[in-house]
Amino acid sequence: MRFAISLLTVLSIASVIGTVLKQNEPYVNYRFEFGDFWFRIFEPLGLFDVYHTSWFLLLLAFLMLSTSLCIWRHVPGMLRDIRGWREKASRNSLRLMAHHAESDGQPGRDAVLAHLTQSGFRFKEREHDGVWQVAAKRGAWQKLGYLFAHAAIVVICIGGLLDGNLPLKLMELAGYKAPETRDMPQGQVPEVSRLSASNLSFRGNVTVPEGAAADVVFLNAGNGYFVQELPFAIRLKAFHVDYYTTGQPKRFASDIDILDRQSGKVRQSGTVEVNKPMVVDGVAIYQASFGDGGSPLNFARWDLIGGKPAPLDARSQASSALTIAGQPYTLETGDLRVFNIENLGKTESTQSAVTVNKFEQALSQATSVKGEHNLRNLGPSVQFKLRDATGQAVEYLNYLAPQTLDDHLYLVTGMRREVAQPFSFIRMPLDAEGRVDTFMRVRHALLDPRQYPAIAKATADAAFRDGAFSATNRAQFAEVTQSVLTQFGTGGFPALERFLDGKVPAEQRQTVAQTYLKILQGAAVEAFAQAQRQAGLAPLPMDETNYRFLMDSLVATSNLFDYGPAVYLQPTGFTQVQASGFQLTRSPGKTVVYIGSILLVMGIFCMFYIREERLWVRFEAGRTLIAMTSNRRNADLDHAFAAHSAALLPDPAHSAPPLPKPDHTGPDGESA
Repeated sequence: MRFAISLLTVLSIASVIGTVLKQNEPYVNYRFEFGDFWFRIFEPLGLFDVYHTSWFLLLLAFLMLSTSLCIWRHVPGMLRDIRGWREKASRNSLRLMAHHAESDGQPGRDAVLAHLTQSGFRFKEREHDGVWQVAAKRGAWQKLGYLFAHAAIVVICIGGLLDGNLPLKLMELAGYKAPETRDMPQGQVPEVSRLSASNLSFRGNVTVPEGAAADVVFLNAGNGYFVQELPFAIRLKAFHVDYYTTGQPKRFASDIDILDRQSGKVRQSGTVEVNKPMVVDGVAIYQASFGDGGSPLNFARWDLIGGKPAPLDARSQASSALTIAGQPYTLETGDLRVFNIENLGKTESTQSAVTVNKFEQALSQATSVKGEHNLRNLGPSVQFKLRDATGQAVEYLNYLAPQTLDDHLYLVTGMRREVAQPFSFIRMPLDAEGRVDTFMRVRHALLDPRQYPAIAKATADAAFRDGAFSATNRAQFAEVTQSVLTQFGTGGFPALERFLDGKVPAEQRQTVAQTYLKILQGAAVEAFAQAQRQAGLAPLPMDETNYRFLMDSLVATSNLFDYGPAVYLQPTGFTQVQASGFQLTRSPGKTVVYIGSILLVMGIFCMFYIREERLWVRFEAGRTLIAMTSNRRNADLDHAFAAHSAALLPDPAHSAPPLPKPDHTGPDGESA
């Protein structure tokens, strides 16, 4: 019993772990979530797939065997005891019972039998050598609680072994099957990593785009996977999704066809929703997720070294070659997300891609973000990577719709160089027409050294015309302006700060920085006007709106130095193709476990709510002897015996008192 309880305790702890910790995920997810230290501890213990580990299945098998042997040893005797009446119990054995009483005289036999019948007893009479004795019992089925409870453990263990896919584990141990660790099309996966449609149990996932079909699912297996063939094919006809006003999904469902694998004909059709699966050939099809199914994408390609945008077509979840500044790159597009629910009140969501320095602090009015809670749908976004010839990649998250901040419009683009890092976002200001063209012209003017002399001269003329820096030589001021533009054009605000740190004493840096910033702001105004004239447009008045646009342009221009390859891919359109994620399970042990659970409830009910009672009435030599026993000796038994004594003994006042020392010996001499 102690050993069985220990096994059940270990299994209970393992089941708690398997419930709290999400099971059977790719190992990279666990490594990312727990870190290398805890991953190296959890992985050998099999905590990422507890219910399929060898030690868990071994414990289930041992507990099943142990409990089965226990049933085999004890149940035959219990069944004999249930069927037995013990009508041959001797007078001495009855007198040795703790609850017995004797009295002179004999009540009528019919009265005794009527009382027993009225009390719910079943009985058997025996008359021998002038002795009439009746043995009665009720609640004898209480002993079945032991059988039901132990059988429940056996049945539940069998169900666990069935769903634990024990045959696959044995084939892995024997070397007949091994998970595939390489990333390849499922049709090229070798036979050693493929499982037939007759596999006993499985739980796998597959994503099916609209109009496409799938006849396999993928089973995670540690660092690799198995390809599980299905007895049919699933075709996604249409995917439906309803949203709340915030843009969060409210309901999603898939209209599917079940196809015959051989003929391709439709066997049945239906709709799968969350918690409303379809069951086909013993395989349950669940609606698990949804996403992008390979949507055509349209970009405007902006070369950050200058030039007009060029159209670029791509497809989500695909790769294509791209040349940037004469170097080969690979564009790896991820998922198209039509809805993006973000809290714009978080400062981190619009953080610059570079470290904030004294120059950007001075421009805080143009770059500040309110810290209020502001949940909003940011619209469609595309996530992609640009990978160079050496394999190094920069990942981007670009939004298609302009974002509003303080009544000003921006295009938002995020970038990161490591998957484990959050995206750093850059806001590019849009003009009055909601286009990014004006910013790109201003940026080109600020970074084109050929335009610096003209910008510096115009800045000096404006400075002296407004009466500022009147004591400074005009040519010297233009030279300083050109120097500031040159420093800014090599690396933005960080380059200016590095220049100050190397050339200006520490006690004078703050003052000089303010002067440089004022010069840069004036030069940006002239660069703005010059960019407009070069585009054949009239210069815009420097009102509050245009000044805010110009200051945002300075910040965005500075941040783009750390943007990676010199290209900005602006999403301009898409044709959405949706995909549905299905989880398919074959769980033959599920019904078995349900049966075991019912048996367990029945066993507990029998053991705790049914009380077995046996009663003997013996007429011999003009005296009446009654005795009573039960599987539970408590106050209820005392009250029941007193009631039966009052009804069956002719004169209870003359009954023999019970023995002063109760004995636990039964009527046949065995332990009661």
